[in-house]
Amino acid sequence: MIIDSHCHLDFDVLNNNLDKVVLNAQNAGVKYILTICTNNKSFTKILDILQKYKNIYGTYGIHPHETRNYSNLLLSEIMENLSKNKKIIGVGESGLDFYYKNSELNFQKELFIKHINASQNSSKPLIVHSREAENETFDILSNEIKNKDFKILMHCFTGSKAFAHKLLDIGCYFSASGIITFKKNNDLLETFKSIPNDRILVETDSPYLSPEPLRGKTNEPSNIIHTVKFLSKIKNESESIVSDFTSKNFFRLFNF
Repeated sequence: MIIDSHCHLDFDVLNNNLDKVVLNAQNAGVKYILTICTNNKSFTKILDILQKYKNIYGTYGIHPHETRNYSNLLLSEIMENLSKNKKIIGVGESGLDFYYKNSELNFQKELFIKHINASQNSSKPLIVHSREAENETFDILSNEIKNKDFKILMHCFTGSKAFAHKLLDIGCYFSASGIITFKKNNDLLETFKSIPNDRILVETDSPYLSPEPLRGKTNEPSNIIHTVKFLSKIKNESESIVSDFTSKNFFRLFNF
């Protein structure tokens, strides 16, 4: 059994052929899928997906790229959306992206904290996007967790080893994407070697980030088997053991 802890099934390239995408995943041994919200339009589609497929779960949140359009979003609105379906099991994705800067940094930070507060109030894990923002991301997470505890999943983690170990100190989980299979990625491989097995999940982030040997093609949940295979080499464990501990970590994190 494998669990894809982060994908975007609402995106048209997957949503337009979703029955086939879900069947491919089942045939590859992917038992559960978590499809991640990026904005309100995304959330509407996700609610429909959850109604149709028993093995698919979802989240509510606003991606940092979108925050300029949601500067007035209230914590109460986030909480209301989190309660719309019992299969909404996480908050996000939210966080900071200082690489693209599609939204002003103050908007990103303000909405990130609102998502954190929603996670604290709902007891649902926070799915964090962080790119070129290690210090700011850690400062916000570490400060807020002092106020009230909450669970954190660093999605598609590509940060430094030092960043990872600071995050481990505040109890974070990390998901490995197809990026770990890319060539000339030794620093990331060493980072995941150093992260304890009981803190690692796997994801596709599909339709993006297809793993080798499918790089450049549209990604989908079934392709997660390549990430599991590569992670097994990094960890010097069998693929079945990696599938087992990443699934158990998902269940523990999401109270599944």
